[in-house]
Amino acid sequence: MTPAQTSEHAIEVEAEHVGGIDRSAVTLHPGVNVLVGRNATNRTSFLQALMAGLGSSGASLKGDAEEGRVELTVDGERYTRTLTRRNGSVAFGGDPYLDDPTKADLFAFLLETNEARQAVARGDDLREVVMRPVDTASIQADIERLIAERREIDAELEDVEDAKARLPELEERRRSLEADVEAKREELAEIRAELEDSDSGVEAAREREDELDERLDALNDARSTLEDVRYQLETERESLDSVREEHSSLAEEREDLPETPEEAIEELERRQEELRRRKRECDSTVSTLQTVIQFNEEMLEGENGLIELLREEDGESAGAVTDRLLGDDAGVCWTCGTEVDADRIEATLDRLRDIAREKRAERANLTEQLEELKAEHDDLTTASERRATLEQREERLADEIGDREDAIERLKEERAEVQDRLEELQDAVSDLESEVDETVLERHEEATEVEFELGRLDSDLERVEERIREAESVVETEADLREERERIASDLEDLRTRVDRLERETVEQFNEHMEELLSVLDYGNLERVWLERRERQAREGRRTVTRSDFDLHIVRRTDEGTTYEDTVEHLSESEREVTGLVFALAGYLVHAVYETLPFMLLDSLEAIDSERIAALVEYFEAYAPTIVVALLPEDAQALSEGYTRITDI
Repeated sequence: MTPAQTSEHAIEVEAEHVGGIDRSAVTLHPGVNVLVGRNATNRTSFLQALMAGLGSSGASLKGDAEEGRVELTVDGERYTRTLTRRNGSVAFGGDPYLDDPTKADLFAFLLETNEARQAVARGDDLREVVMRPVDTASIQADIERLIAERREIDAELEDVEDAKARLPELEERRRSLEADVEAKREELAEIRAELEDSDSGVEAAREREDELDERLDALNDARSTLEDVRYQLETERESLDSVREEHSSLAEEREDLPETPEEAIEELERRQEELRRRKRECDSTVSTLQTVIQFNEEMLEGENGLIELLREEDGESAGAVTDRLLGDDAGVCWTCGTEVDADRIEATLDRLRDIAREKRAERANLTEQLEELKAEHDDLTTASERRATLEQREERLADEIGDREDAIERLKEERAEVQDRLEELQDAVSDLESEVDETVLERHEEATEVEFELGRLDSDLERVEERIREAESVVETEADLREERERIASDLEDLRTRVDRLERETVEQFNEHMEELLSVLDYGNLERVWLERRERQAREGRRTVTRSDFDLHIVRRTDEGTTYEDTVEHLSESEREVTGLVFALAGYLVHAVYETLPFMLLDSLEAIDSERIAALVEYFEAYAPTIVVALLPEDAQALSEGYTRITDI
């Protein structure tokens, strides 16, 4: 996985009233950009402004401002983001670089509060973090659609196999009919030749023969009509049997389906809506808590512009206020002005962080319940729709049964009428037979019978040839159907393994980069940090599904060379920060964030010593086209002189 090449042009960033920034204009360049400065020099505020311009909502509005603005110029294109204070919260607008910042917030904007970094430190569900950008519901819908398409193609391929199996028999039948037709034509030609040679010599006999011929023609037509009626009657009876059989089969299938009361479906929908409402409340609470925590952390670190404002308004007396705000042991609450211990502020922040974690856990639980309810709802809806489909089909078949029964009765009546007419003609022919030469009469009758047989054989041959053409047309579709089925199978395999592949790639990426960085950073007895993907069985509605978990393992080595497994809690702050950053890098690469966002932002690296920071930045440089990192002056000294340095924000 290698990042896409970004532009060689400079990147212009203009910010107004964001974080502690009043106004700022900074030029970034492709590669590594180092924001150098002490605490309270608006480095973090600038990173938040850059995040806002790129599409994130993780920025705060300056405390004394009602509106803020960020403008980015990238590759000659201008992007804007506005921040407006409304009813106690900040609303975002404008046209940012990204439409959906979810992946960037998780894996590219690596500030101290970044969730991927914090998930490692807190021991949260790492798999949930890395899979959050994946729309599993959409993937499942695509899988179900492709399965339905494959089922239809399989049915068509069965028709192809049936047609291929019928073709030899049909072709043999055609050859037999062609031979019979040829034989009948030769026989008819012989009879007609004999009749032409015969001469009774009596004009009256000729007249009677002519009349007899007319009667015989009429008799032949009546027989042909009777045969047609019989054939139609037999066909209708066969069709009626087939329709009745299908009707019975559908009725049995419908009886086997469980009853699905509409109230049950509506109740599931109501419960889903209630869970969605609670999830939205959780999302809102988490967002609010994150903003409060971030603001108070900035106040403790001195990066918010409120302290500077106090200095400007109070003059020399502001020094004492500022000392109390930033003091080690006690300070003044920046909301009500009362004195309060810094430890109490930290304790309050810890409590807020705990609440935020609880809300995130509640959100994850609500998400899982929603998935279970959706699966149950889908099962009930599918059964209800199938029952309705079966009932509609049964009604149509019942109507068809009635129509075919009526048709059979009409054909029976027509058959009776034709039989009566046939009997009348046969009586008339019998009367004439006594007056006409028996030999000639017999030959006429033979000619009539042969003509009738020949007509029937021609009709049979036409039907067989039509069935052969239909079968050959079906067989010709086989190659296209098999090609389409292979495509569907490939797409299904890709969809079914997409989540699995992302999980495996995340583990592989993290383990690979963690091993390389540990070798470079040399953390003494820290032998190995690695992720293990473990599968477990879980209930999802009425189904049992396989789900994955990520286990983070820490392996240390004693001075005697013995290895043992440690826990995340025992990692040093520096080791923990590096682990969190590598986990974020794995998500950045697995989700190919670099394809839509050629930026990575780094902040709050003070827990890592300067030499290791330099090595870490150099390592990340190979994967992110443009890096912006905020560092203290002493840490920045260890970085390459070739990097762009920014000291005035």
